[in-house]
Amino acid sequence: MKYAMTTRRWWTVCSTVLMSLILSACAVQALPPRAIVIGAHETLAVLPLHNATEAAYADRRAQAILLALLQQRGLKATLYPQPAPDNPLHISTVPSASEAMQWARREGATWALTGTVTEWRYKSGVDGEPAVGVTLQLIEVRSGEVVWSATGARTGWGYQALAAVGQAQIDELLRGVQVRAAPAAEGRR
Repeated sequence: MKYAMTTRRWWTVCSTVLMSLILSACAVQALPPRAIVIGAHETLAVLPLHNATEAAYADRRAQAILLALLQQRGLKATLYPQPAPDNPLHISTVPSASEAMQWARREGATWALTGTVTEWRYKSGVDGEPAVGVTLQLIEVRSGEVVWSATGARTGWGYQALAAVGQAQIDELLRGVQVRAAPAAEGRR
């Protein structure tokens, strides 16, 4: 009886440790210890992301998710205008960082968000798991200083969509950007 109880406990501990290792391998994030707070009345310019993957338009896919999640949080976010190429095989030119920042200043943005898509693909193999890697940098437009940055990577299960894994990863990174509600208008109650 005593041996059976010890064996059961051992298997419980081993299975818990194994599941912890498996789940911890699915996502890795490096978030700053403190979140940055942005006022809901301030404008945030979403600048082009750098595509460091072999996947065409991975940067634009991540950028669309990023914009939607920022707006969902209540931020006034605007997207850097990029024309769609006529030929899908044509690699579109990404504006320089200075060009993008000049655009953000002209738009009256207080903040600019940019970054790099480091992975956006389905892994090869039997299951074909989706894999996503993203870095983000928040820049104060006036000074040009990076005031917040985060990076993370995540893999999903073979049945998950790449966009869903990308959205979960970007949403996790954006936990470090908090929105302060806009001040109430005077005289209104």
